[in-house]
Amino acid sequence: MNQKDIIKVRVHDGIVGLLYLGSIALANQFGLDWIWVAVGVAVLQIISPFTKFCPVYTILNKVMPDSNPIQNGK
Repeated sequence: MNQKDIIKVRVHDGIVGLLYLGSIALANQFGLDWIWVAVGVAVLQIISPFTKFCPVYTILNKVMPDSNPIQNGK
């Protein structure tokens, strides 16, 4: 795995972490309906090894074309 792939994985982890923290903060501030964002992210993370689909990696693969595609559905 080259340096650009490592950066892509770290950016993915940061985005997913921000989604979790944002969902928890919004749920704390505005109501528990925002927890469903965290549930949706968790479900996508759980099924992504089987489906080979991750929306964040799909976007990162397009934004960072000079790196190896990760979770591109193949």
